[in-house]
Amino acid sequence: MSLIIKPVISEKANYLTDLRGAYSFLVQPKANKIQIKKAVEVAYGVKVADVRTMIYAPKVSSKYTKKGLQVGKTNKLKKAIITLAEGEVIDIFAVN
Repeated sequence: MSLIIKPVISEKANYLTDLRGAYSFLVQPKANKIQIKKAVEVAYGVKVADVRTMIYAPKVSSKYTKKGLQVGKTNKLKKAIITLAEGEVIDIFAVN
């Protein structure tokens, strides 16, 4: 099982890529920074300089129906911001 779930493609993520050379990925919630660094280096063949992580808590939603209160929640997410070494680039849109 891969630690990297998918790259984050958003306006803010693209801005960070252009400005600082930082790439955003959704990763497994139990992965640590060392495991994430090794997984990105192996998957994309680049040298990683820095890894920052953030955990998003599940969002809880509730609604009232005929059968009573229905409660649901989203999954817990972990996002990693990867900063590459000078001169390294990841082509996220390349077809493998």
